[in-house]
Amino acid sequence: MKRPRLAIAGLSGCSGCQLALLNCEAELSLLLEQVECQFFPLAISPVELTGRYDLALVEGCCTSRHDTFLLRELRKRSSRLIALGTCAAWGGVAAMGNDRPRSRLRRQVYGNQPIPADGVPRPVSTVVTVDATVHGCPPEPAELLALLADLLHDTLPLQRSFPVCCDCRMRENLCLLQERGMLCLGLLTAGGCDARCPSLGVPCEGCRGPVPEANVTEALTIYRQKGFDAPTVLGRLRRFCPEWQYGSGA
Repeated sequence: MKRPRLAIAGLSGCSGCQLALLNCEAELSLLLEQVECQFFPLAISPVELTGRYDLALVEGCCTSRHDTFLLRELRKRSSRLIALGTCAAWGGVAAMGNDRPRSRLRRQVYGNQPIPADGVPRPVSTVVTVDATVHGCPPEPAELLALLADLLHDTLPLQRSFPVCCDCRMRENLCLLQERGMLCLGLLTAGGCDARCPSLGVPCEGCRGPVPEANVTEALTIYRQKGFDAPTVLGRLRRFCPEWQYGSGA
């Protein structure tokens, strides 16, 4: 049986999503027996696109001309293209300043040094068609391995439709919002992380992006009862998903 050809690429980002896959050290040898990893500049050479791919995983947001070119080439060559992680899905932290002029941001960071003009960070889906999204900043290793298992069975990954609060309940955690009055964003954040942060007493920061069909109005009512107004809550949520309006509650 012919092994599926895999491409893994990084656009403008921190490479954390790709590293999450490389950190699956115990499973990598088995994985490489099942797929042909033909393009992965972070880990292997050569770094040229050749032929067609069964699956392309793309990390990071699209910012530069090079990002756009690489993304479109991958889309043309790949049967399926997956947005890997928060930046690829929604723009992420890199897009936080999209409501301010790029010239001002460049000046604040680089002063008067001449640097090449860049574009506006944007999700992968605004440039090409995306077949599925894997949540996370970075995604959980188990999610990445499940994604590749789905590929081997010629299916797409199951999209998470429940909030982080469900993960917390499964782990029988105390609610940091209700019990301790902490601004925890698990009500409106996509689950699947096994409540990694709340289980350590750290409030959810919303890094996995919005949970589909959230009852935003009711959630904001609960936050107000705990002393957090809507601008504060939504401002925190938009750090990872800057352009999401969070329904009628925004």
